[in-house]
Amino acid sequence: MANRNVVIERLNQQSVELHSVEFVERKGLGHPDYIADSLSEEFSLQLCKVYKERFGQILHHNVDKVLLVGGQANVKFGGGEVLTPIYILMSGRATTEVSNNGVKEYIPVGRIAVESAKNWIRENLRFLNPESHVIVDHRVGKGSADLVCNYEARRENKCSNDTSFGVAYAPLDSLERAVYETERFVNSPYMRKRLPEVGEDVKVMGLRSGREIKLTLAVAMVSKLIPDLDHYISVKEQLKKELEDFVAKKSDLPVEIYLNNADRPDLGIVYITVTGTSAEMGDDGETGRGNRVNGLITPSRPMSLEATAGKNPVSHIGKIYNVMAVIIANRIAELKGVKEAYVKIVSQIGRPIDDPHMTNVQLLLESGSVLTSGLQSEIESIVNEEFDQIDKITEGILQRKFTLY
Repeated sequence: MANRNVVIERLNQQSVELHSVEFVERKGLGHPDYIADSLSEEFSLQLCKVYKERFGQILHHNVDKVLLVGGQANVKFGGGEVLTPIYILMSGRATTEVSNNGVKEYIPVGRIAVESAKNWIRENLRFLNPESHVIVDHRVGKGSADLVCNYEARRENKCSNDTSFGVAYAPLDSLERAVYETERFVNSPYMRKRLPEVGEDVKVMGLRSGREIKLTLAVAMVSKLIPDLDHYISVKEQLKKELEDFVAKKSDLPVEIYLNNADRPDLGIVYITVTGTSAEMGDDGETGRGNRVNGLITPSRPMSLEATAGKNPVSHIGKIYNVMAVIIANRIAELKGVKEAYVKIVSQIGRPIDDPHMTNVQLLLESGSVLTSGLQSEIESIVNEEFDQIDKITEGILQRKFTLY
């Protein structure tokens, strides 16, 4: 087992849960930013599949630049129509040709971009038609010569493609769990069957003030399934009751639910959509503007601004080290005496991926616990073990085992 540069320190600060105020946000399945992240990642996964099938290895690509431009819709109870389609630009860099024994082979990157996007939409957004409601375009260039050469020359010892960092923490606190699990509940198979009128575009903003949690949800409703205002109000009331029952079982703190707070039923203003996503009504999206690697946006915690979605899973630090930081933080948080673990990993371009420039582990310890040499040794062993088997991150990403956004 290699010994790496690991710096471990104790933090002399309060746990986030003891702060007077905390904010946490999650953008859900049908939110334009989540869609952009998903299309980037799906594009990368399909490229990886083609590269491995044809060439036996994952070739250079970073397709983490998807832009979603919102469309326009005429929505009404019982129906409506999309007037201007949503425009999606699939962008980034990828290997488009490979020299094989002097013969150039071409990879249909543009076709892969379009097909992967449409397939994801078809499989995840019930009322968004990828043929009529969406225009998918692509502008994918070749990787620059120096990066491509660096990638091919160094793939055997897998060197970092950039100087960047990954960051994570564990465990999630009460508010973070409530926000994450609430969005997942609204977009669950149970809710699809229970209230099919509920669309996929769900945004949850959590506020904890003292020992009380307030969750504000924006949930797009599907107009074709809602014939009138009374039906909308009924669905909204049922959803709110479902949410209240759900969070009461999940949270050890009192939770208040605010649902579609901008509604003004007396004026006929309610949140209904043709497609189940606000992207139909001019709401734009972009890769990297949504959730961080743990599926949340957490201003009270350290975060990386890197988009994990769409980056290649072999050498891109912005992806690999963020996932690695989550794995290490979760393991450290389970050690006796550790209350919270914060992990930051920084790379250095050209340096082997499994030998980061530094891994910084910061700890909040339980009352009465101390940072002993034994605890430090356990942490160093965890870091070294995980980096010794770093290839499992690439495989896990390809098998969709990790949350990335």
